[in-house]
Amino acid sequence: MASKPRVRVPKKAKAGDIITIKSLISHKMETGQRKDKKTGEKIPRLIINKFVCKFNGNVVFSSDWHPAVSANPYMAFSYKVVESGEFEFTWTDDAGETVSKKAKLTVS
Repeated sequence: MASKPRVRVPKKAKAGDIITIKSLISHKMETGQRKDKKTGEKIPRLIINKFVCKFNGNVVFSSDWHPAVSANPYMAFSYKVVESGEFEFTWTDDAGETVSKKAKLTVS
């Protein structure tokens, strides 16, 4: 499964600000098209197929990923800040395994 999820969320913002949220996760994103050089057999597909970001428990961004997404996928999106809270990022792969990361935001 994926490892080392990294997220960048501003620690502070003012109500009404539009912030940019960035995420990066280490993952090979095996498409199922490559062959093992030693055995000649296809390497099974294993990709991250779902990315979800929640703020205070509500989904604010979600995307389905497909084999064309590169290894170590990077995602950036904007969010209009209304209140203080916590972002929760979740990546899910084909095997059903998930990796999560949290980040807090204070609104003044």
